[in-house]
This record gives sequence, structure tokens and C-alpha cells, in this order.
Amino acid sequence: MNPLSPGVDAKAQVKEPVIGFAVLRHISLRPLQPLAAWISPLALLWLWYWATLQQWVPEQILPSPALVWASFVELAESGELQDNLSISLFRLFSGFGIGAVAGVIVGVLLAISPQVRAYLGLTFELLRHIPTLVMVPMLILLLGIGETFKIVILVKAVFFPVAQAATDAVRNIPRGFIEVGRVYQLKPLALYRDILLPATVPPVLTGMRIALGRAWLILVAVELLAADTGIGQMMEFARQMLRLDIVLVGVVLTGLIGFGLDKSLRLLEHRLMRWKPSNPNDNL
Repeated sequence: MNPLSPGVDAKAQVKEPVIGFAVLRHISLRPLQPLAAWISPLALLWLWYWATLQQWVPEQILPSPALVWASFVELAESGELQDNLSISLFRLFSGFGIGAVAGVIVGVLLAISPQVRAYLGLTFELLRHIPTLVMVPMLILLLGIGETFKIVILVKAVFFPVAQAATDAVRNIPRGFIEVGRVYQLKPLALYRDILLPATVPPVLTGMRIALGRAWLILVAVELLAADTGIGQMMEFARQMLRLDIVLVGVVLTGLIGFGLDKSLRLLEHRLMRWKPSNPNDNL
């Protein structure tokens, strides 16, 4: 039979891949999804190990994973790691707390008060667009390199994203929500508690989560530049001593702590807003 003729065999050959694709479509890969997130980190770890094993990069520049782990254990046993981490986290949460509370208050006032907007709106927009790290030299001259300097830097890093999120959240409340409250003759307190607050919490929490991650990165950078203690200072001192294994300990911990902070706020957001549909990407 001519292979090009539409005979029975040709039809069977056409149906076979179609049936195969149909079977593949019904194979569920969902049980493997929790493992998928580990593929790229494990691949990166293996590449790091293989690069040091094959000496693609000198060990003085890229220490092996085993050496970095040994340095981590050494720092943990001596207590130096815990001391520096506790100092950095105290700075972070102090600056974040002050900046977040002030940001919510100012953001709401900017949204609901024309007078506040008239007096502070332009100044707010100008300061919001100044990069935080650009202010480091000026603040060092004004405040020195003590704790006040670091807290002020963190407050600035947190305040503006949270304030902007609060302003946008209040401005974007659908007018229909307020009309529904009036139809049910809700008192002002009940209107804020049952309608306005649930409508503004999601974007404000998202702004806080972004601000916390941003503050953590800025804190480590500031500690690298001007600090006597903290995880960033530990990395800078290790660099001066050519201890790149300790530098990598700090790099890995910085990433893990940032990831943990983000996941913690996502979990808090999910618990506070159980009525909100869950985002599948939150499981990543």
C-alpha cells in the first residue's frame, strides 16, 4: 500500500499520537509540584560543588560548599553569628515598625484630607522618589554611624511604600461599598470595621511585605558601608580578612532570611484575609 494513501494504516498512524497526547493530558503532575521548587536550588548547589571540585574557580575566590558549611558551624558555635543576626533583626523590626505605623497614618490622611494633601502632597512625592541609599552620606554627617542613623534609614525605606499603598487603597475603595453600608444604615464605626477596613487591608499588607523586603536589603547594604556590628559588618570584616567562606555564609543567610520574612508576611496575610481567594503562586 502506498504510504501516502489514506488507508487504514495511515489512519492508525494518525490516531496513535493523538491518543498518546490524550493519555498525557490525563496524567496529573500535581503530586510532583512541591518538589519542583527545589530543582533550581539543588541544581545551583550542585553546580557550585562541581565548579569547586573541578577547580574552575580558585578556592580563594569561590570556597567549596563544605568549607562554607564548616565556617557556618564555627560561627554558630562561637556565638558570633547569633549576636550579629540578633542586632540586625532588632534594627530591622524597629525601623519597620515605626515606618509602617507612620506610613499607614500619613497615607490614610493623604487620601481622605484635602488639607493634608495640599500641605504634604508635593513634599511626599519628591521625597518618595529619592533613593534611600543616596541619603546615606548626608545622614552619616548628621547622625554619625550609630543606631539612630540605621533606624532613620530603615524608617525612610519602609514609610513611603506603605504610605503610598495606604493612599491608593483608600482612594480605590469602590463607592458602591459605602452606598451598601448606607443602605443597611451602618454606623460610622461599623462602616469602617465591616466594609472599609477589609477593602483596604489587602493592598496595605502587600505594601508592608514589599517594604519589609526592601528594608532588609537596605539594612545589609548600610551595614556593609557603615556599621560596627550586624550581618553586613560581619561580611565586610570577613572580606577584609579574605575570608570569602564567611562572606558566602552571610550571603546565603541574607537570602534565606529575606525569603523567610516574605513567606511569614504572606502567611499572616492569608490568615487575616481568609475570605480572599488564595493565590497559587503563594505556595512557591
